[in-house]
Amino acid sequence: MGDFENKEREEVFSKKVRAGKRTYFFDVKSTRSNDYYITVTESKKRLEDGVFVKHKIFLYKEDFEKFAEGLKDTVDYIKAHQDVIEKKYEFSEQPAEVVKAEDDFTF
Repeated sequence: MGDFENKEREEVFSKKVRAGKRTYFFDVKSTRSNDYYITVTESKKRLEDGVFVKHKIFLYKEDFEKFAEGLKDTVDYIKAHQDVIEKKYEFSEQPAEVVKAEDDFTF
């Protein structure tokens, strides 16, 4: 049953998004009853010890519309009240610059 159980939860689709110091993973997985759901994972490397810290949420299909609506409303609010500059990130083989304390990467 172990092989069957692992196969049931296999990723159906995966999208990786690198955004500065963070990487986001959007994964479509399947339940035992073959219903799809989404996991959204944020991964960030801790500067002090180099360990990757991950945070994950599970989003089920019955919540897709409400989640998308809430996310859109929240992003629209921020865009209406503050300037949001979309950053363009490029992969580099060179070591990353040291982040200064006054740098703020949140929006």
